[in-house]
Amino acid sequence: MDITKLQRAVIDALEDVKAQDIKVYNTTHLTSLFDRVVIASATSNRQTRALASSVADRGRSLELTGITIEGEDTGEWVVVDLGDVVVHIMQPAIRQYYNLEEIWGGKPVRVKLLPESTRVAPIPTDNGYDEDEA
Repeated sequence: MDITKLQRAVIDALEDVKAQDIKVYNTTHLTSLFDRVVIASATSNRQTRALASSVADRGRSLELTGITIEGEDTGEWVVVDLGDVVVHIMQPAIRQYYNLEEIWGGKPVRVKLLPESTRVAPIPTDNGYDEDEA
């Protein structure tokens, strides 16, 4: 799968559950294990789990195999491995303490330059007329 499409799908899945401070880092120059690291914040243990579930479900809908989730037991820091993209979902205090942004370094990938959202656009059901007028 194209990395930019996978990256966009991950961001959409995170935004669907209201993740905060989403950052994407290109890691191709640092490791051959994966191409992107995504870091996002959640406000509670429940939200970290929900975000991880949303990301994993989106990966499954894209027919990715070998998706793994770690850290759901505590919910303070949950990691979702999608193969080419590794997603870290953390509560703010944990995120600040471990400072993964420094490890993966550099500037985050500019999300606004990514292709359009992978979400399906709603089909309008209203034709603009009242049934009585037709």
